[in-house]
Amino acid sequence: MTGKKVLIADDEIHIIHVVAIKLRNNGYEVIAANNGAEAYELACSEHPDIVVTDYQMPFVTGIELIEKLRKNEATMHIPTILLTARSFAITQEMQDSLGVQECLSKPFSPKELLKTIEDILYQRAVAVKN
Repeated sequence: MTGKKVLIADDEIHIIHVVAIKLRNNGYEVIAANNGAEAYELACSEHPDIVVTDYQMPFVTGIELIEKLRKNEATMHIPTILLTARSFAITQEMQDSLGVQECLSKPFSPKELLKTIEDILYQRAVAVKN
């Protein structure tokens, strides 16, 4: 069991369900939000180890969510993965300026997302030890 907490933000409930099952089956605690505003509130109260957010959501987009996370001292260091439809790909420059660790294009496989999360959390753990 990893015991790590993952916040998933996506307005497509079936994506949340599929990803949550994969992550829970691999020892992660999963919290979910249907939009960026709810995700921001959960990030502030739950302090997840990583945030996985869709780019295009109602109320607050994934980009706006990440910008808000980066401006808040309590959430600024939480790693983020941005899920994008191919037509909403972001530039490497924008990814770097937002501090997005990885962008995955939809459709993606839950196995690919799990590996990406594991890689990011492992790299952070190694960086903290050094």
